[in-house]
Amino acid sequence: MLQNLHQALKESIKSNDFLQTTLHVKDKRIHLTYYKSLINHEQLHHDLLSYIQISNCEINHLHEIKTLIPLEGTMVSSNLQEIVQSLTHGSIFLQLDPHLNEGLIVNIADPQLGHRDHNDTENEYSVIGPKVGFVENIDTNMTLLRRGLVSEKLIYEEIIVGSLSKTRIVIAYLEGIANHQHVNTARQRLSDLDFDVVFETSLLEQLITDNSNSPFPLFLSSERLDRIMYALINGEIAIICDGSPSIITGPTSLFSFLISPEDYYLPWIMGSFFRLIRYFGIAFSILATSIYVATLTFHYTVIPRDLLGPIIESRTNVPFPPLLEVLFLEITVELLREAGSRLPTKVSQTLGIVGGIILGQAAVAAGLTSNILLIIVSLSALASFTTPIFKISNTIRFLRFPLIVLASLWGGFGIMLGLMFILGHLLRLKSLGSPYIVPLFPFRSNSYSDSFIRSSFSYLSNRFFTTRPRSTKRYSVQKNKDIGDDYNNE
Repeated sequence: MLQNLHQALKESIKSNDFLQTTLHVKDKRIHLTYYKSLINHEQLHHDLLSYIQISNCEINHLHEIKTLIPLEGTMVSSNLQEIVQSLTHGSIFLQLDPHLNEGLIVNIADPQLGHRDHNDTENEYSVIGPKVGFVENIDTNMTLLRRGLVSEKLIYEEIIVGSLSKTRIVIAYLEGIANHQHVNTARQRLSDLDFDVVFETSLLEQLITDNSNSPFPLFLSSERLDRIMYALINGEIAIICDGSPSIITGPTSLFSFLISPEDYYLPWIMGSFFRLIRYFGIAFSILATSIYVATLTFHYTVIPRDLLGPIIESRTNVPFPPLLEVLFLEITVELLREAGSRLPTKVSQTLGIVGGIILGQAAVAAGLTSNILLIIVSLSALASFTTPIFKISNTIRFLRFPLIVLASLWGGFGIMLGLMFILGHLLRLKSLGSPYIVPLFPFRSNSYSDSFIRSSFSYLSNRFFTTRPRSTKRYSVQKNKDIGDDYNNE
């Protein structure tokens, strides 16, 4: 057995953190095999070695060692594959002479190894509501979800993915609420996945997505605990990846990316107002610059007479056609945004403010662009940040460019052609086998209470049919009304 273990770990022997040592206890020899970079060394010396060395009992079998040490997760095994996998996850393997045909696996992995001290939601910040976010440790994320949803219905299913990384992937769902078809689809896609190293959920999302050629994200990725909890109680499933601070959920729809958890912490009127602002911001961000190009290239007769004078005056010294003018400013904004995201926070803030002001003023003074277009592009860039999910913001940034090109070729007809193509593409998309633009298609009238607007909680008592949940009822509206009536009567 020891010889077979050496053969299976022949590559690991070259590594400096792989140790194989022998411990002499009375007249017995105990062989230890472990990775020192994965284990808890304090636990190794105080809870394992000390109990073995100070024992007065005669150690003749592995089960006697198992009863001596005060550690959970110990088991006797002779399965070579199971032993190698346990070693790479932070366990230590003990073998006792002369019983070398089997060994004792002791889990002494360091649970705090590589943890962050803070788990704030830096990328999905909200003024109102909890600030608890996920971290890069899968056990911590599972604990956060279990504490948030204190229910025996919360089920975790673990799958190992990655031929080299052996990454732990967990499918989380609520039994009796989530549709088993979605659970089975996710389980099958993850089990059939053949990949070497799975770094993060964003990579995992691309590997199991329904359409890898779409610019639209088909899984919702979030680092917020409350957002993932809300997805689970509505019948969605969550996929947790070890080493990733984000969790992906599905099946999702396009409207889910425009919903912020803050909408539910505000009165429904205010939540609906801010949600409508997001929809307007997205439409403005996608269409503003393309409409500018189409209007100045083909449809200048629709410009009001009062506005025609300022536009002509601002473009008097601009030598470029509207297409090149718009592309110059849009690419400049994208360069500033990319540079700011790669630099330290304080430097990126300075670059964004100072660089934007200086470059914009210099471009207008040099006659490379007009003042009006500079305002439109700036507002368009700001509007793209109104989305609460960063990935859909990237999609909006991308869609602007083909619409600008189509507007320069065929004007308003080109814009309509581009929008029809986008709509046709959206109609074909699916997330875990479910339509992507529900409740628009297929039409689901009961789901409009929490799509374009956020209705009162009295209209949100049922789960939406978009995820086809097994149980549609969330809570009783009538019971809440009775409580309110009782208080009023008092």
